[in-house]
Formats: sequence, C-alpha cells, structure tokens
Amino acid sequence: MRNWDRYLAGLMALAFAANGLAMLAAPLNWYDAVPGVPATGPFNPHFVRDIGAIYLACALGLGWFAWRPAQGWPALVLASVWLTLHAAIHVYDAACGPTPAADMLRDLVGVYLFAAIPLALALLRKPQGA
Repeated sequence: MRNWDRYLAGLMALAFAANGLAMLAAPLNWYDAVPGVPATGPFNPHFVRDIGAIYLACALGLGWFAWRPAQGWPALVLASVWLTLHAAIHVYDAACGPTPAADMLRDLVGVYLFAAIPLALALLRKPQGA
C-alpha cells in the first residue's frame, strides 16, 4: 500500500480531532466562528458537543486507518458513512434553501471535500486482508 493514503488519512484525523475538540471545549466560540452555522438554527451547546463527539470518533477511525490500514479500514468505512450522510443533509438543506449555490459553495471544503476524501479512501484503499 502506498503511504500517501496513510498520510492523507492522518492529516484528516488531525483536522477532525481539532474540530471535535473545539466543539467540545468551546461550543459557542465554534458556533460563532464557522461560516453558515448560525444560519442553521439557534445555538444549542448539547447538540454542538454531540457532533463534536462524532467528529472525534471519525478522527479515531481515520487515525486507526493511518496507523494500521488493514485493522483500521472498517473504522474508516464507518467514519466515511457518517461524513457522507452529513454531507447529504447539507446538500438537501442547500437545495431547499433560498441560496442553494451560495450554501453549497460555503460548504464545499469543510463539508463536501472533508466527506469525499475519507469516502474515496474507504472505497479505493481497502487493504489486502481487510
């Protein structure tokens, strides 16, 4: 297996861990800092922390794959399932909103790309024996 996929998974794990920890430690700061989030509804610290915990779980799945691809691949698959469903919800909300193109552009990197990369790794980089 080429190492680039492991490095990419490791970088994604770090990004998701940082996001999840920020959501857990300072949910209001996270809510105010991320573009578009306040437009999704009123601040709910419990909800932000719940999603932060999910991002930490995704970070663990990507990190496990980066460390031990054959053993961590199932965890990567599970993380990519949640991230893809999350992205699909954003697509639906954007399509139903008053500014779909602007909403989709806003979410391009932080939601869609950050879901597409783990999904591509899960689909294309299944290790032998996994």
